[in-house]
This record gives sequence, C-alpha cells and structure tokens, in this order.
Amino acid sequence: MANSEEKNTRHFSSLVVDGMERAPSRAMLHAVGFKNEDFKKPQIGIASTWSMVTPCNMHINKLADDAARGVDNANGKAVIFNTITISDGISMGTEGMKYSLVSREVIADSIETVVGCQGFDGVVAIGGCDKNMPGCMIALSRLNRPAIFVYGGTILPGCHKDQKLDVVSVFEAVGARANNKIDDEELAAIEAKAIPGPGSCGGMYTANTMASAIEAMGMSLPNSSAQVAISQDKRLDCEKAGAAVLELLKKDIKPRDIMTKAAFENAITIVIALGGSTNAVLHLLAMANTTGVDLTLDDFSRIGKRVPMLADLKPSGKYQMAELVEIGGIQPLMKILLDNGLLHGDCLTVTGKTLAENLADVKPYPEHQDMIRSLDNPIKKDSHLSILYGNLATGGAVAKITGKEGLIFTGTAKVFDAEELALQSILNGDIVKGDVIVIRYEGPKGGPGMREMLSPTSAVMGKGLGKEIALITDGRFSGGTHGFVVGHITPEAYVGGALAIVQNGDQITIDADTKQLTLHVNEHEIARRLEKWQQPAPRYTRGVLAKYANSVRSASEGAVTDRFD
Repeated sequence: MANSEEKNTRHFSSLVVDGMERAPSRAMLHAVGFKNEDFKKPQIGIASTWSMVTPCNMHINKLADDAARGVDNANGKAVIFNTITISDGISMGTEGMKYSLVSREVIADSIETVVGCQGFDGVVAIGGCDKNMPGCMIALSRLNRPAIFVYGGTILPGCHKDQKLDVVSVFEAVGARANNKIDDEELAAIEAKAIPGPGSCGGMYTANTMASAIEAMGMSLPNSSAQVAISQDKRLDCEKAGAAVLELLKKDIKPRDIMTKAAFENAITIVIALGGSTNAVLHLLAMANTTGVDLTLDDFSRIGKRVPMLADLKPSGKYQMAELVEIGGIQPLMKILLDNGLLHGDCLTVTGKTLAENLADVKPYPEHQDMIRSLDNPIKKDSHLSILYGNLATGGAVAKITGKEGLIFTGTAKVFDAEELALQSILNGDIVKGDVIVIRYEGPKGGPGMREMLSPTSAVMGKGLGKEIALITDGRFSGGTHGFVVGHITPEAYVGGALAIVQNGDQITIDADTKQLTLHVNEHEIARRLEKWQQPAPRYTRGVLAKYANSVRSASEGAVTDRFD
C-alpha cells in the first residue's frame, strides 16, 4: 500500500500503473526496464532534444542520462524521451528556415503529448538550439507539473589568426568575400574553424539569451545558463536538476507558481542588461500567453526605460558566452540588479527558495573585468530593444539598437518580397549608403514562419555598411544580428499591413528616441494604395506550414498557435 507521500508525488503515474486493471501497462513498462519497486516511485519524464542535426544538441543525450541518474538517485523513476530540433544556423537563408519558429510549437506540442499520455508526475526538459527553450517552457507551462528546464550549454569559441570565431563570423565572412575583402581560401579557413564542437552559438544570441531569461525567471537552477556544453559543471547541473524535481514534487511547486508577472519582468530585465536577442520578445510573449500572464510589448518599453544595457557581448560587443562563464556567469549581474532594485527578489524559483535567497551569497565579478559594465557606466543607459509604433507598425515592431549604429535613420526604401531577393541584391552591390531594405511577406502568416534575416544583415555587416543601411521586415532576426534593424512589424504585409504598400523610393524613418517607425507617405496615399492591394495566394496549402499559417497569431502576441479566442 502506498504511503501518503507516495500518493502526493504520484498524482499522474498512479493512474497509469496502479491496480490490477493496469497490469497491461506495467507489462509494457517491464519491457523498457521497470522493476516492481519502480511502480511505487514518482515518474519523471526527461525531455531530451538530442539530435545530430546540429552541434547545439549533439551532446544532449548524455546530459539526459545525467538528469535521469539524478532522478533515480533521489528515489524517482526517470523515463527519457525525445523531441525534435532543427538548426537555424544550417537552414538560415533557405526556404527550410520557415520551419524554425514552427518547430517551437512542434516541440511544445510533442512534450505535452508525451507527458500527458504517459502520466509523468514531473519533467526535466533539456534544450540546446534556439527554439528548444521556449518550446520546452511552453509545454511545461501547459502541463503545470513540477518541472525544471536545463540549458545544454554554450559552445567554445573557434579561432583563426588569433581571432575568436562563432557561426556569425562565417555569415559576415560571406559578405566580406562578396566585397572582395577576403579571398576564397580565407573564407574556407573561417568556415572550417568557427564551430569547434558541441554547444549553442557562442554570443549573446537567442539560445544564450533565452537560457539566461529562463534562469532569471526561476525555472532553471542557479547558474544553469552560464556553463560550457562539454563540462563537468553542465553534467552536474543536469544531475542536480533531476534530484530537484523530486523536491518540487514534495513541495507541490509547479511552473505557474514560478512563472508570475514579476518573474517575467525579471527575465526581461536580464535580457536587456545582457544586450540579448530580439527573439526574447517573441518567446517571452508566447510563454506568458500560455501561462496566463498579461505581458505585452508595452511592458518591454516600460522596463526598458529604467534598465541599462551592461554586457559587452557579441554580436554588438567583444566577448562570447564562454568568456562570461569564466568570470562567474549571470549570477553576479543578477545580484547587482537585485541590490539596485531592478529585480523582484521575492519571486519563487525551482530551488524552492526566492531569487533573493538564491543570490544572497553570490560573489562579485573579478576586479578589472570589462565584460559587464557598472550601472554608472553602461553601454546604453536604457534598453537596446526598442518597441516602435507608427504608420508602418500600428501593432508594434521590435528594433535592436545598441546606440553604436546611431539612434535615428532616414533612408530610401528598396523593397523585396522575399529574403533571398534582398540577399542577392546586397551581394551584387545594388544596395548603397542611405537605403532602407524592406523585406516583406516574411511574417508569421505570410512566410509562413517568420524567417530570421541573418543572411542579409550579416552580408550588410560584412560589406562594412552596418551604420549606413537599415533593414526592416515583418520577419524576425537572429540573435546574431546587429546593425540598424527593425523586425516583427505588425500588422504584417500578408494581412494588409502598411508594409505591403511601401514602394521603391519611399522615405522611411526609424527613430529609437521617439520610438517611431514612419513611412513618409500621407494617409490618403496609404489608403489609396491599400485599396488597390490584393492579398497574395498562400505559399503552402498542406502540411505543418499551412496549419501554422492558419492558426498563428501576430508577432506582437508572440506568434502563438494555441490561443483561439
């Protein structure tokens, strides 16, 4: 007979394996390694995103084994299962990239499906590449069973001619080659050396941004986001996470107890301080939507007014995540922000303690480091993520402007109805100083899938035009993007947003001071053009991209697919 603690920690698995009538279920589980005593233990699903598709995830099968060992040693029963991953870095600039954001929803759906079907009492989810993290978190929120997210860890830098490399180095080298700044041999050398092994892309790109945000939110163990993929620290992190889920079960602490509005505000704060990816806006909105937290674009603006950008990390800065790991990760930064009233210290975390309690004994950064600036010497005194509105973005848009590019740009539109067309024009030398590249019909519905524009933005940087050209789109950007860029334009062109009627030669202004994105065409002419505009035929009518296009909400709502009100 199970004792009261066993019953309290086996809310779901008991329905699957207890009693005479569940003998067939137990018979099948015997075949996968269950022993009689395992049926009395809480079952913890280990959601592994292992795949040989990408270096970001190629090691996660071993991390899943570590997490399972942590569960089993804490008197639970671990069950490892897989979900998918795709590679943004490999598919970038191709039609296949349209599946990237879609994969976030597939990951969430698949984890929910397995955990819900199998009756797991808790979950450890381990993610590497960009969409793994929000996909896992959306699933954990939907399920609302005791759970922890573990980040697979950052990659080590590559090296060429004493210069540290990462995947963005290769994208920018393509632009440099197109501009004859380097030759084929140099490009091949950079290509061969940029990715030295397992782990997620090395700058403060989307993977490292989201891992940091989730830790700040309290859904990962302290310091989980700042560990190298192949390290004893990361293996130990996974093992500790497995054990910690059993403690969450005993205390009945669930994701929605942790993922409060204040916790999301903490996540936004750390994203800003780190100079993180624009994708964090999209993913945090989606995670909040699933959790039932009222988070909007205006919350990013509100918080951005008082939180400075402090981290000199790639893509706009000098350093990589592995170097931040060496000086202590994000915990000392969080302590600085907490001590200055910029974080909510009373938020509950997966340790069972508050954020303030977790940070109480954190040591400061070493003296003389210049990777994380002090609050009185920020890289930018407010957020690098600017939420823009205006006649081109009545529903909002997201700009990543660190100030290094300037704060205001007015230029002449050159319009492209697909990313590939814009990239070819850049590489051919058709884009010149003062142009605003307009890439449309790449939004959530129009793409579909809201591709990242890393290929064109990197080509611009590689040609040395980062301060002289702007790019706007209803698509989105890689965390590796920098320069004068605006994405997530809402309403998107496909649904009749004003972006659809921009013409070559129109003047456009991006103003990070007034937070405006302005098409310098009068409202009567805009109305006249919109009246003549016709919606293009859908690009996909079958399969996952068609299903996504039919169900997805706008970028300003997180591009979620599971909300039907």
